Amino acid sequence: MRFAKGHGTENDFVILPDPDGSLELTPEMVARLCDRRAGIGADGVLRVVRTKAAGVPGVADTDAEWFMDYRNADGSVAEMCGNGVRVFARYLVEAGLAAPGEWDLATRAGLRRVVLGATGDVCVDMGAPRHLGTGEASVGGQTFTGERVSMGNPHLACRVDAPVAALDLTRAPGFDPAAFPEGVNVEFFRQVGDRHLEMRVYERGSGETRSCGTGTVAAAVAAAVGETGGEPSRGEWTVDVPGGRLTVLLDGETSHLCGPAVLVADGELRPEWLVTASNG
Repeated sequence: MRFAKGHGTENDFVILPDPDGSLELTPEMVARLCDRRAGIGADGVLRVVRTKAAGVPGVADTDAEWFMDYRNADGSVAEMCGNGVRVFARYLVEAGLAAPGEWDLATRAGLRRVVLGATGDVCVDMGAPRHLGTGEASVGGQTFTGERVSMGNPHLACRVDAPVAALDLTRAPGFDPAAFPEGVNVEFFRQVGDRHLEMRVYERGSGETRSCGTGTVAAAVAAAVGETGGEPSRGEWTVDVPGGRLTVLLDGETSHLCGPAVLVADGELRPEWLVTASNG
């Protein structure tokens, strides 16, 4: 089995080409692939499959040629991954499966339009954020109020006053399971300039990651809500994450995420390792 490895602001992924949908990707295999000691190591897995072969309800009916089948590091299925979409698009172009330009990708959260050249940053239309009110998260005995934001997947973006580097995210933040029955990605952000944020994130199914694309947009939405006290204000936000810098544009109708997407390696998984991984 061939694989590639890539990252978007150090949010890293194992990429599995499976255009015909012949790969049986079990949670056990995903977890082993993402294991940073016993596997390749990653925050998640991107299976590259044609929409007609994906076997996912509703996907085959779209006009997009390719479907991003995204799995968290623990093997669970996720609806959407903003950095993953950008890395997925970069892979398609560099593998000769798509031409540079502008086109749609299918995800479990719906179609996402990407824009990219032969090199440089990749931008993606992340869809309209849904602001669902407030919630609370707790870390190290402290409770933080945040904004509940859906980006096709659930987020709780909490504003903090101190540098985000001081937070202990070695454990999952506490949250109200009644508000987030399927879990939640929790962001902590601090405003460091005019529409300029720093952010860290704890992702459900993966733990703290160096970056989160949907979480970056959620943090910008939460900060924009803070400007107006109601609906998010329009404008461009710069968000610094541990793995680099991303740009978020909110226009009142949708949201756009731009930043680097890099492929770093290609390789082949050994058959004997695959057998062990598939069996857990």
